[in-house]
Amino acid sequence: MPDLPELLRSLRVWDPAVTDLPPFDPGAAPADPLSLFTQWFAEAVTAGQPEPHTVSLATADEAGLPDVRIVMLHGADADGWSFATHAGSRKGRQLAARPYAALAFYWPVLGRQVRVRGPVRVAPPEEARADLHARSTGALAAALTGRQSEVLDSLEDLRHASEAAWERARREPEAAVPSWTLYRLRPQEAEFFQGDAARRHVRLRYRRDQEGWARELLWP
Repeated sequence: MPDLPELLRSLRVWDPAVTDLPPFDPGAAPADPLSLFTQWFAEAVTAGQPEPHTVSLATADEAGLPDVRIVMLHGADADGWSFATHAGSRKGRQLAARPYAALAFYWPVLGRQVRVRGPVRVAPPEEARADLHARSTGALAAALTGRQSEVLDSLEDLRHASEAAWERARREPEAAVPSWTLYRLRPQEAEFFQGDAARRHVRLRYRRDQEGWARELLWP
């Protein structure tokens, strides 16, 4: 069995061989977080960050206990940051009970994090359908397989259900998946973290107020 403490000690954060820590002047940042997010996202893509659209989604259950998982960002605009799942999944049920969530992006090639949190609403069904059918055949097959978060008796059951779903997805690329739901998180605050080699990390937080967005720096 691997020695976990030894493995941890052998690892480096922001290895100069693979990470560039660009300067970040918060005084020159745009007035709203969406503009800065769009800029940073494009820079992460250009820098070669693998899967920059993957994001940690944190929710809470009926008892207020936290939960987190990785999902894909489906979009970000004036209506909010978008992601999707089945309404009956664990996160779907949690969002129905407590429609508030947080997102965390991590782009280590640039030493950057973006954290967003706020209320979540369900997008209209026609937008969820359009979102799903704009994606790959595999995404549709996964959605058609359904039963997300339910107990699985065996991998053989999954294989049969998935094969049937793939066959239908290829045959019916516009197949409906009523449980597929598009969610939009409307941020009340967004934080941008830029790592620094001297550990003088820059943290810029946007907070929504009655006049738009207030900005403030945070100690690292």
